[in-house]
Amino acid sequence: MTSPLSFTRRLALSAAAVLTLSASSVAWAQAPIVIKFSHVVAADTPKGKAAEHFAKKAAELTKGRVKVEVYANSTLYKDKEEMEALQLGAVQMLAPSLAKFGPLGVKEFEVFDLPFIFSSYESLHQVTNGASGKMLLSKLEPKGIRGLAYWDNGFKSFSLNAPIKAPADLKGKKMRIQSSKVLEEQMRALGSLPQVMAFSEVYQALQTGVVDGTENPISNLYTQKMHEVQKNLTLTEHGYLGYAVIVNKKFWDGLPADIRGQLEQAMAQSTTYANAIAKVENDTALAAVEKSGKTTIYKPTPAERLAFKKALVPVHQKMESRIGKDVIQSIYKDAGFSPDKL
Repeated sequence: MTSPLSFTRRLALSAAAVLTLSASSVAWAQAPIVIKFSHVVAADTPKGKAAEHFAKKAAELTKGRVKVEVYANSTLYKDKEEMEALQLGAVQMLAPSLAKFGPLGVKEFEVFDLPFIFSSYESLHQVTNGASGKMLLSKLEPKGIRGLAYWDNGFKSFSLNAPIKAPADLKGKKMRIQSSKVLEEQMRALGSLPQVMAFSEVYQALQTGVVDGTENPISNLYTQKMHEVQKNLTLTEHGYLGYAVIVNKKFWDGLPADIRGQLEQAMAQSTTYANAIAKVENDTALAAVEKSGKTTIYKPTPAERLAFKKALVPVHQKMESRIGKDVIQSIYKDAGFSPDKL
């Protein structure tokens, strides 16, 4: 894996990880086990709130034997750093977006990036709560990562400084995406120019014209103030953005069994909480964007939405060789999706 971190930074992370592991067996007897939970979005997003909820539940269920320290908004690590920091043991827990696992070498996760594959939260949860979801999480273990849960954020919509009513309106536009070959192909299908960029850099890039637009769940758009530099938002809801809560496998397996069980309970409760608030938070954010008066919100007609589907669903077949046809078909079955029935 090509590292985004400098050699000096890698040495520092490795040293921190060694010190953490060597001290842990002694520290467990005298002090709380510290879990550093890093993420890149604002504290008042669905993920941010769920992370704080997990920290609270972990402390309650372990009776103070575990202390979860939450670092929001890229204050500890940025998008490109956090996965390696987890693998090195310098941070114990992350909740990266599912698109982050493709660059790690687990390309099957990019099935979640396929446009219009989920018609609702219900169809999505048939996957994340079922056998397909567990199968995908198990593929992280050879990377030194244990997958604990899926957390929703929401469905993505396009924003731009020009009106968006048809796929052609995105032609030639520089659109920020996460690092995902599926999302690159999605933008190319629209004639857009995909620009991979860290989440923390997007506001400034939009403000200065480095990129023209983006795709986000509304809670991300609002909490990062992107609506202040995007005049138009069209509620395409074309793609899903969710997270996998993951931990360093060596750290997790080294925890006392009773502590691990209590943390699993805390995670189960936090997952229920996270997924319950995701839609509410996005609806609230949409109302706030509308109230701000800075962004014109447009809801596509059924015919306009169908035009976006017809433009984007062919991406599924193009990505079969990368994701795996069997994985895509498994998700189709669980989600109740058929590309032939648009």
